Amino acid sequence: MKYLVIAEKPSVSKSIAKVIGAYRQEDGYLEGGDCVVSWCLGHLAEYAAPEHYDERYENWRFEDLPILPAEWKLLVHNTKKLQFNVLRKLLRSKKFDYVVNACDAG
Repeated sequence: MKYLVIAEKPSVSKSIAKVIGAYRQEDGYLEGGDCVVSWCLGHLAEYAAPEHYDERYENWRFEDLPILPAEWKLLVHNTKKLQFNVLRKLLRSKKFDYVVNACDAG
């Protein structure tokens, strides 16, 4: 069985990888015999601010609340797009039997 571990940041991933034997450095992750360890760089994606849905929400008005979009938009910061794409590729891969969330609860 092969599994993917996702930690919140590179330093935590390196500590986990050391314990579970993922020593081979790849682009955005570490790989071992039966495991891959990658990281998120904190918050990789965030929900779009209300003004991304409609310009009128730049200045909030009580009459506009609640703002409940039909489809929630996620935005990825430019500095985190490379790692986001690494994780997307890993998570869409069919080679893992399961994924371990090793991020903090926040």
